[in-house]
Amino acid sequence: MQFTLPRPRFESLRRDLQLLRRFGQLVLDTVLPPRCLACRQTVAEPGALCATCWSGLSFISAPLCPRCGAPQEMAGTGALPCNCARRRYAQARAAVLYDDASRPLVTALKFADRTALADLFGRWLQAAGAEMLADADLLVPVPLHRWRLLWRRYNQSALVATALSRRSGVQLLPDALLRPRRTRPQPGLTRAARRRNVRGAFAINERHRLRLAGCRIVLVDDVLTSGATLEECARVLLAAGAVEVRALTVARVADPA
Repeated sequence: MQFTLPRPRFESLRRDLQLLRRFGQLVLDTVLPPRCLACRQTVAEPGALCATCWSGLSFISAPLCPRCGAPQEMAGTGALPCNCARRRYAQARAAVLYDDASRPLVTALKFADRTALADLFGRWLQAAGAEMLADADLLVPVPLHRWRLLWRRYNQSALVATALSRRSGVQLLPDALLRPRRTRPQPGLTRAARRRNVRGAFAINERHRLRLAGCRIVLVDDVLTSGATLEECARVLLAAGAVEVRALTVARVADPA
């Protein structure tokens, strides 16, 4: 026999729990006030940046290339103002430019166990990718090779994608892509070398092949540089039957060259 609380009593219990959580947060903020995720200065609420760190970020907004999302004075005319027409992913967007202000935040999540940044980045991506998320079927993070995942203990792209899924309501398929071949780090490589480095590095998780067919997929990663990694992931997903692949990253370099 199933037992259910009478609705008035349930509502009262829920209000009491909400008040208890608020009181607990107030006590915690008094003892350990929330800190800026970048500089550790005191801020008004947890998971936020102070005004100084926030103002230093270069958030990407129009005008930009309608396809790859690069900041462009010519964007919005209907033409493709930059050389992105051959990309396998249909569209790309990023929240901020990858510069001296955003780089420490991105690398702190990636290498310094600052996983609280994932929720902040999820909020940024929800705003930056609102248009492409509106009719998306799945979120798929760019995967790590198993040995790199073991060393790092988490996939930063998967953490951001999880936060974004929670906020946007778009379903997350965290292991849709696998990375069976270990690749060398991309920084320092030329554009052509980056493409060679990731060629054949990704594969479909066969458990999800049928789920991917016919879907509009949003790839999630931390930084867009040359686009080689996203391009290879998109190629694999399209070959598996996805109807369209879009790319959403926390940051992007202003000039991939």
